[in-house]
Amino acid sequence: MSMLTPPGMGGKYRITGDRYPRMRRPRHRRRIVLGIMAGACALGLIGWGTLQLIDVFGGPGSTAQAAQDKRPCAHGGATAHRTTAPTAAKPPAPASLTVNVYNATPRAGLAKRTADELHRRGFRIGKVGNAPADYDKKVPGAGILLGPKAAATGPLKVLATQLAGAQLKTDDRTGADLDLVIGDAFKDLATPQQAARAQAQLAGPARQPVAARC
Repeated sequence: MSMLTPPGMGGKYRITGDRYPRMRRPRHRRRIVLGIMAGACALGLIGWGTLQLIDVFGGPGSTAQAAQDKRPCAHGGATAHRTTAPTAAKPPAPASLTVNVYNATPRAGLAKRTADELHRRGFRIGKVGNAPADYDKKVPGAGILLGPKAAATGPLKVLATQLAGAQLKTDDRTGADLDLVIGDAFKDLATPQQAARAQAQLAGPARQPVAARC
């Protein structure tokens, strides 16, 4: 009986030869590793797909939002992409203004000469003469322009383009007439070229189109 024969076997079973059984690692560990790798890949694909959906349908910078921004306004069609900004009120034309010319200086003839020049420039002329007692010989500057409160932002500014350095004032008069009271420092009206430039500045620059908002 060989020494490799298990005891109690009575020599019935013998181990012969030079080959021995080899021990193999259990295969369930490899399956676990492969399962973990497959799960990680699946989670990565799910996350990538979620980001793509967010980019297409969500957020102000998304593809869907960009496509919506390019669509024309529903109420205006393709022509509603641009519109003009609100424009300021157009100043009144000189022909719509009536001016009373008063002389508050001791120099004779200033009121008549100034009224004639304003008439040539398109203004309507009302009364012409010496200044009322409240202003007679009491205006040290070039002149005072008087009008109703409603004329402060339009008519008085148009008249002011004709006399540089004039003081603008309003009172409680009910009519729309304007008064030009000539003062001691008055020399002459602005030249027609100077007055035209001042009126152009008063009208303001042309408004540029801006993008429409739907």
